[in-house]
Amino acid sequence: MQPFRIHTGVAAPLDRANVDTDQIIPKQFLKRVERTGFGKFLFFDWRYEPGGNAKPDFVLNRPQYGGATVLIAGKNFGCGSSREHAPWALADYGFRAIIAPSFADIFASNCAKNGIVLCALEETIVTKLIKRATETSYELTVDLENCEVRDESGLHVDFKIDAFRRECLLNGWDDISLTLRHEDAILVYERLHRSARTTA
Repeated sequence: MQPFRIHTGVAAPLDRANVDTDQIIPKQFLKRVERTGFGKFLFFDWRYEPGGNAKPDFVLNRPQYGGATVLIAGKNFGCGSSREHAPWALADYGFRAIIAPSFADIFASNCAKNGIVLCALEETIVTKLIKRATETSYELTVDLENCEVRDESGLHVDFKIDAFRRECLLNGWDDISLTLRHEDAILVYERLHRSARTTA
């Protein structure tokens, strides 16, 4: 997965609490077997009319948020069922980071495994960021090296992240990458195991 160090991008405000994974990626799209192509279905029921036309009042359909890569949302983002398709959809759409007061635990773990940085900030600060992003085109920088969120107006806010999760994101290590770091030891074990079976 792509390493994450310092990212600056347009921030899209989603001023809703308790956004669950079924809203992030509705269940009818879970039949797909690929890990890509889910971005067009992100927030599908909120983005589109039943006939398929885009709802002009939904945040991601507004021109000023085209190409947004930072999402700002309400508390308990990613609650509900533990579907890995939710971070797949967010990442495929282009989001690299999500800022909210809190996140569902399993969703947070799935995001980290897919290269998305989650920044849990105080609710008052998130409210301020949503207001700024609603009023004007607004960019935020998420600095994973220094665990900081900042903007061009002087905002500097620290966020906490598990040390191991941070290391994986900084280096672009997913579960497969972590396993392959021990490739030499695995090969040695396999040779010894084959040898033991041959001589038994």
